[in-house]
Amino acid sequence: MKLQSIVLAGILGVAALVPFIASTAADKVTSVADVNKNKASLAGKTINVEGKVVKVNNGIMGRNFVHVQDGTGDATSNNLIVTSKQSANVGEQVKVSGVVVVNRDFGAGYMYPLLLEEANITVKQ
Repeated sequence: MKLQSIVLAGILGVAALVPFIASTAADKVTSVADVNKNKASLAGKTINVEGKVVKVNNGIMGRNFVHVQDGTGDATSNNLIVTSKQSANVGEQVKVSGVVVVNRDFGAGYMYPLLLEEANITVKQ
């Protein structure tokens, strides 16, 4: 009986950790440079990025295009374009969560090698 109680306590203890581990992984923030570097392996995955809004184009093709930079990367890997129904203002610090999409072609010459689409944008206070 004691052994069963110990085993049950161990199982319950591990089960209690699973939501904590899952939420920690879901809250992980990826740098803009890492998204650019690993875009192929991140394609189709939902990720979180934090940074500063440096450019905004609202209301294009039914979405807003928000450019986010976090100080990582070089001239070719320091910017991430986020599409969302939400928007933010230039200069605001934001956390964005969205799906990594590579080689997105909207037609009419609008081709993007990397986007974070269907994003949720939260302005940090």
